[in-house]
Amino acid sequence: MSFGFKSDTPIYLQIIEHIKLQIITKVYKPYDRLPSVRELSLIYEVNPNTVQKALSVLEEEGLIFTERTNGKFVTGDGDVIKAVTSDTVEVMISEFLTSMKNLGYETSEVIKMIEEKE
Repeated sequence: MSFGFKSDTPIYLQIIEHIKLQIITKVYKPYDRLPSVRELSLIYEVNPNTVQKALSVLEEEGLIFTERTNGKFVTGDGDVIKAVTSDTVEVMISEFLTSMKNLGYETSEVIKMIEEKE
């Protein structure tokens, strides 16, 4: 599987965002074991060190934790997952609004178009 990384963003950051999205969308649920570094490096077709760097950041953020000899797991802390979800949504909205502004639309016009689609 070719993941299709963007050239303008470091790969480890893209892996972080992808794993966060998988946690937010419940592909990985609280306390689920993540694939090993080796498995993830095969999935993403990158060096295991790149995957390890991404996982280290996720662990620093509290989104995953390590059980010695058992692997890495998704946190069971719902507040952490909610915070990550909120942050992700904010970034997505900001990127969307920036794209729409680049197309010449004002925020109020975008809101009106969204309301008409509902």
